Amino acid sequence: MDELVATVTGFARTLRAAGVGADHERTGNMLRALDHLDVADPGEVYWAGRLTLCATPDDLPRYDRCFAAYFGGRKAALLKRGTRTGTTSVTRHLAAEPEGEGGDDGTAAPATASRAEVLRHRDVARLTEAERAEVHRMLAMLRTARARRLSRRFEGARRGVLDPRRTIRDALRKGDVARLRRKRHTTRPRTVVLFVDVSGSMAPYAETLLRFAHALVRSEPRATRVYSVGTRLTPITAELRHRDPGTALNEVSKAIPDWSGGTRLGEELRQYLSRYSARGAIAVIASDGWERGDPALLGAQMARLARQAYRVIWVNPHKGYEDYQPLTGGMRAALPHIDDLVAGHSLAAFEQLSERLAHA
Repeated sequence: MDELVATVTGFARTLRAAGVGADHERTGNMLRALDHLDVADPGEVYWAGRLTLCATPDDLPRYDRCFAAYFGGRKAALLKRGTRTGTTSVTRHLAAEPEGEGGDDGTAAPATASRAEVLRHRDVARLTEAERAEVHRMLAMLRTARARRLSRRFEGARRGVLDPRRTIRDALRKGDVARLRRKRHTTRPRTVVLFVDVSGSMAPYAETLLRFAHALVRSEPRATRVYSVGTRLTPITAELRHRDPGTALNEVSKAIPDWSGGTRLGEELRQYLSRYSARGAIAVIASDGWERGDPALLGAQMARLARQAYRVIWVNPHKGYEDYQPLTGGMRAALPHIDDLVAGHSLAAFEQLSERLAHA
């Protein structure tokens, strides 16, 4: 434990000397992140630090240089905390490995800073199994922020509307009106409703999209609802609440009955809007728009969804290519009712989508 703290705090001091705002709070966040990760994996340590110690885009190149200088070419002994059952802490070694595409046994090679940056922008459909596993590990460490909205609840405040109940209660207790009490609305995370297309045409991207959905649910479990769409609408939020991504994906695979089928998104949106509501939520549809049903029905349901939702975002994996044009029947029908059409083909695209959800 002492060696872990010493190594991380020494790294944070190196970052501060380079101009990165790795303060005490951010250093503590990295230590807490490492408590849930494999500190023997340089890729996991790299992303744990990048997601907790960096505050601005200008910090990223400095962080990469410091990480390579601090951990490169040496072994830093790290103690990983024990489990809650009181087991003994295990000594791990963080060894910087040379760049590579993966071992002969198909396992993912540890990601150095430069290799991880390359993988961030690669299309997941074109990755090897080892590279895809590395991207999925990095995606599991993504902590998504969420835009906030006013709730119906109030809290005491120095400025705001008059709170007559608290004012009268204070007056009765003290015998006179010493001061006027005020209140303001509290805030809560804006709900995200995510529809993930699991049809045959989306098969190369479905698992990565579901892992992104897992990151969303883990970050805001009470403000995230996830459904798979194909030939039927299937709620999968409960399955994605499991802490471990692999276990969560196994549960999801059991729950979805229509893997690699067709897409009848118009009918499924009609079912959703008949049973549930997206009022005030951010609706995110992850699909390539290959609609097997009537495009006119999809257009009508997208119009209903747009009237209810705070914002409608369509995530299309093919949008990541410069020559992409929304020519499929489903995309043409949905496009007039979409606020944002974004890419969904790489880790960098999911990071940008996460930022969009934080500032919607």
